[in-house]
Amino acid sequence: MRIVKVPLGQRSYQIRIGAGLLPTLGRECARLGLGARCAVISDSNVAPLYAERARESLSEAGFAPLLITFAAGEQSKNPRSVQLCYDELAAHRLERGSFIVALGGGVVGDLAGFAAATYLRGVALVQAPTTLLAAVDSSVGGKVGVNLKVGKNLVGAFYQPRLVLCDLDTLRTLPDREYRAGLAEIIKYGIIYDAALFRMLERQMRPLLGRDRKTLARVVARCCEIKADVVQQDERESGLRAILNFGHTIGHALEAISHYGKYLHGEAISIGQVAAARISSEILGLPKQQVERIASLLRQAGLPCEARLTASQREQLLSAMALDKKVTAGEVKFVLAKRIGTVEFGKKVPGDLLARTLGGGKKLRWQDAAGILASGEARTRCISAGSVTSEQRSQAPKEQGRLPP
Repeated sequence: MRIVKVPLGQRSYQIRIGAGLLPTLGRECARLGLGARCAVISDSNVAPLYAERARESLSEAGFAPLLITFAAGEQSKNPRSVQLCYDELAAHRLERGSFIVALGGGVVGDLAGFAAATYLRGVALVQAPTTLLAAVDSSVGGKVGVNLKVGKNLVGAFYQPRLVLCDLDTLRTLPDREYRAGLAEIIKYGIIYDAALFRMLERQMRPLLGRDRKTLARVVARCCEIKADVVQQDERESGLRAILNFGHTIGHALEAISHYGKYLHGEAISIGQVAAARISSEILGLPKQQVERIASLLRQAGLPCEARLTASQREQLLSAMALDKKVTAGEVKFVLAKRIGTVEFGKKVPGDLLARTLGGGKKLRWQDAAGILASGEARTRCISAGSVTSEQRSQAPKEQGRLPP
């Protein structure tokens, strides 16, 4: 088992990574001194596979677990689903000393985490990720929230878990498409922070795709170390933490305009990362060879690298980006790569360059999006300078189903 520590003072916690860890859930929660009443929140795909195992472990440790499930998929990540969770938590009289276990992928972790952050003004949260994307990204760092029709993660909070328990055995039941989607976030860590990790992924993609346990444990742990380091320095995304959004501005907008149905999160982020790399080449001089290395590695992982958009869809995409939660003073800011392993955040991108990158010839300006927003039209459309160097870093302390054949 590998243990990664997230050092945040009194809110510090461990990420425990290994095989066969889910049966230890109850013992680990007891070690934290959590209250007897608890809820396991999961979705319709994960609950049939792992909920009973989680509940048995909790019951054996003396807890009284309640199971709450919702329909699997990004479409469920909304305020209505959270309200349903609130109703169940209240009906079963969970108290401030109680806790919530988020058992599932990124949607479950975000939604259950937001419920934990807000119910009774906050109850303890334990993340038990069962997807690769959740293991390396959404379960770590304390970002929780839900989507609105106009955009992704527009309602949320920063709320750290008490523990992240990553049982690598649960990744065996991921369909190939879901597993590959998680690789997009893994590749991102190499681009933004660790060139050595990126090179290792280029060499080890075959065993990683084969879900080799040793390779997987090493990679998941390294990604968690990177995220823990970033979160330690900038927990509430006032600066450095923005680098974790490489490829996400375009990716989130793509998810929004496709109604959270066409692309898995990792697939949209893959497309966004390739676009961000191409923009980086124009603005920061990212070498063309490295742009191709990024696109090639994502293709090796079986991920899409571009989206075919009509002129109308490109305009919708621009409008969706203008609604991004990271917009500052009406301007969308991007994370761009100077070279693999080093990025800069808070960068402005001309609208015409963005349009060319997305395959359009028409010049688009952010002022166009501002006008759309002012008129309220963007809501309808969306419904249908800091840098990071190695020196700075050195100073810093869809779905799960049957087993694959």
